[in-house]
Amino acid sequence: MAPDLLNKVIAVRSGDGWRWARIVEVEAYRSSDPASHSYGGPRGRNVVMYGPPAHLYVYFSYGMHWCANVVTGPEGVGEAVLLRAAEPLGGLPAMQAARGAGVGVRDLCRGPARLAQALGLDRSANGAPVAVRGVVGDAARGLAILDDGTPPPASPGVGPRVGITKAAEVPWRWWVADSPWVSPFKAGRRPAVG
Repeated sequence: MAPDLLNKVIAVRSGDGWRWARIVEVEAYRSSDPASHSYGGPRGRNVVMYGPPAHLYVYFSYGMHWCANVVTGPEGVGEAVLLRAAEPLGGLPAMQAARGAGVGVRDLCRGPARLAQALGLDRSANGAPVAVRGVVGDAARGLAILDDGTPPPASPGVGPRVGITKAAEVPWRWWVADSPWVSPFKAGRRPAVG
């Protein structure tokens, strides 16, 4: 599911209107993966990962940043895709206000914490339903993942996930190759074609 989210558009409505961005980098996590929050079973903050798919799992990272994931596994499985980076498309004034003065457009959504902050995703979005592929989303908050006809890349970049110590070698990070919106760390390889 993770590489299929590349080039989809995430849209979030808040008090200041809509903000939307094209997803260009993701990472996958599942309950059998020691790097996943769902490893070891449901408990505390990770219960959303075990809930139904098409909901947000939002967690606080390093005591200072929010990060947003889309739950992708069936109920009871514990799978999610971390949204690592996106190309800002609309609602830029609101994104820039959320990120702070002096942040350039290129750096609004380059990295999972920046992306969550620019889109206004925090603890209040944890567990919120996301409208995706016909699933009804959170009407009050306005969360959606949309397909505007731009297909996922035929040959996405693929490599190890970022900022983890367990299962760090697992190549479950995908990105739109050559996108200037991908987060700065690009270690990895392209998959063999054919």
